[in-house]
This record gives sequence, structure tokens and C-alpha cells, in this order.
Amino acid sequence: MALLTPLFAFLYHLPQVYKWLLKPYYLVSLFMSIAFLAVRKTPGVCDHLDTQREDGNPCDFDWREVEILMFLSAIVMMKNRRAITVEQHLGNIILFSKVANVILFFRLDIRMGLLYLTLCIVFLMTCKPPLYMGPEYIKYFSDKTIDDELDKDSRVTWIVEFFASWSPECQSFASVYADLSLKYNCAGLKFGKVDIGRYGDVTKKYKVSASPLSKQLPSLVMFQGGKEVMRRPQVDKKGRAVSWSFSEENIIREFNLNELYQKSKKLSKNKEDKVNQSRFPPVPEEQEPDQQDADDHMEETESKKDK
Repeated sequence: MALLTPLFAFLYHLPQVYKWLLKPYYLVSLFMSIAFLAVRKTPGVCDHLDTQREDGNPCDFDWREVEILMFLSAIVMMKNRRAITVEQHLGNIILFSKVANVILFFRLDIRMGLLYLTLCIVFLMTCKPPLYMGPEYIKYFSDKTIDDELDKDSRVTWIVEFFASWSPECQSFASVYADLSLKYNCAGLKFGKVDIGRYGDVTKKYKVSASPLSKQLPSLVMFQGGKEVMRRPQVDKKGRAVSWSFSEENIIREFNLNELYQKSKKLSKNKEDKVNQSRFPPVPEEQEPDQQDADDHMEETESKKDK
């Protein structure tokens, strides 16, 4: 059962994995992740490599290389237990595969190790993972607009993500946060984002550290009436974030989004009723025919008396 669960999960996400793998960033990353495997198994190339195998076959892994690959597999499995998106799963596999490739190439030939390490550094500096570009109901704040929006209507509850564009965790969380905004956004419950890497003053006021060592990115903060009422992850006395998984289920449960959404929908309905009343004023009721005839008869009688 332990083997079937990740297999079924992979098959379920296979269409999304296929879509992401077609992007240039992941195509190049995938090639770099299997570089040592390609070198070791390609005929004509592997024949010129050194080996520690007893049979002297240079086109197969020796026992030390097998140990390194097995250790890599164990680390990836442990890291992916906390991954919540397909991007995080792929990112962990690619990252630790590159680390294993560096070790294997240096062990094989220091010149090949230096060449591969240089390629990894160049790729890291010049290529960035693709950003989420899907649908969302999210308002992006700046350091000048966030205070005004939070204080604008005390009846509105805001959930704000403090993020940095350079953070891999924030990039992976973008699709999850966008899905939540599509499901729960309404007039009384809104979602926002602010880039603290770009607006440094926000970090001081809302006490969100942009340091990678603090592990506070991303941070979700709930505001009601312009005041903070809840934050995840929580921060300990040393300024470090308490470990917390940014899965959709955790966010819905911790922020009680289902109940909050039902309460916020009432505010949306009241606003719609007021708008409809202002656009379409009530039409005066028409009198019934019998009542209208009686009124006409009374008017004729009064006019005759006057005469």
C-alpha cells in the first residue's frame, strides 16, 4: 500500500506534470538531472571512463555510485513527504539530482565535476522557474496601498500573503493561493498579496522577515477591521517560523474559511440588495379596477354638488 499511494498520486497529476515538463526551464533541468546517467550509459562515451567495477565494465554503475543514487532517492522521498504541489515535487527531484550529479562527476573526473558545477551556476543565475500565470481573484498591494485597503471597510476580512519573488516556496505556493481565492473570494472575504522583497518598509510594520534563514516566507496573515487576528506560520521568540505545511487543507482548516465564507456571503447579499434598490426604485402599486371606478364616481358626485 505504501508503494501504491505515491504511484496513484503520480498518475493523478500526470497531465499537469506533462504540461510543466514541456516548459524550457524544466526541459533543461531534466537534462541536467540525468547528465551523469547519460554519460555513464552512452556507448562510445562511457568506454573512455574510469570504473571501480571488478569486471571492468565502464558502462555500468559501480557499487559506490549505486550507494549515492540510493541515498539520493531516500532524501527525495523524505523531502517530498512535505511537498504540497507538483512544482515542489519536481523541484525537489531536480535539486537533489543535480547535487548527486555534482558528487558523481567530481568522483569520476575533477574536470568533469568543475564543468558540470559551472553549468549549474550559470543556469541558476540566468534561468528562473516559470511563474504562475493562471486565473486568480487577488489584489496586489504596494507599501502605499496596503494600509488604505485594509482599513477601507471594517466589515471585510482580508487574507494577505507576504511573499518574495525570489523564494522557491512562494513560487510553489502561488497556484494553491490562487485556487483558494477562486473558491472563497466574495465581497466580505478578499485575498491580497504584497512583495516584501520589493517593498522593504512592509517587513518592519507587519513583522515579516525576508531572510531565508527565518523561513517566514510565505506568510499568511488574516486582517479584520484592519487589525491582524491570525498568522501562519507562527514565529517563535528567536524570530524563526514554526514548521507548518501550506497545503490547501491546512489553510482551510486553520483559517476556518468555510464558515468565514458563509458569513461573508451575507455581506455580499446585503450589498447587492442595496445596489438593486438604488438602480431600480420601487414602482407605486396600481389601484384595482373596482377601487378606481369608486373613486371616479365619488369625484363626479362632488362636482355635481358644487354646481
